[in-house]
Amino acid sequence: MNEIIKAMEERRSIRKFKPEMPAKRELEQIIEAGLYAANGMGKQAVITVAITDKKVRDQLSADNCKIGGWKEGVDPFYGAPAILVVLADKNCPTRVYDGSLVMGNMMLAAHSLGLGSIWIHRAKEEFETEKWQRFLSDIGVAGEWEGIGHCAVGYIDGEMPEAAKRKDGRVFWVE
Repeated sequence: MNEIIKAMEERRSIRKFKPEMPAKRELEQIIEAGLYAANGMGKQAVITVAITDKKVRDQLSADNCKIGGWKEGVDPFYGAPAILVVLADKNCPTRVYDGSLVMGNMMLAAHSLGLGSIWIHRAKEEFETEKWQRFLSDIGVAGEWEGIGHCAVGYIDGEMPEAAKRKDGRVFWVE
């Protein structure tokens, strides 16, 4: 079987991570895969903010938890030590699609490197707040950005989950 298709079929969302940080080179490869995602009109209007600083990661987790409505102390990132935040230019009409493709590429890249990943939502709500807009400004990100998602990445703690049975009736041919 083709290795890319095999990775697509085998990749799973991971909900339990070891605390050890993946190597920076692995994270760079994952981010690079995201940079090569298809994008509308070739605008490349998506950026990734790689968060490996535990203090910042934990602040982001706490805010994500609050937005999600969970009890304080719940970690929506399932213990993943690296969070790759995908943001897209608010002025780009294809921003959500482009950012989604970046997320998909990064999750497949993580899997291909033997790492686990999961897409965590609520980046849109986080990066609409003054706190996280100021954070972007402080790290040198100019412009108006919409949060698309968080690619939480790390070493899998436990076994790779089994694939759910694929639902029937989801393909229609017109020949």
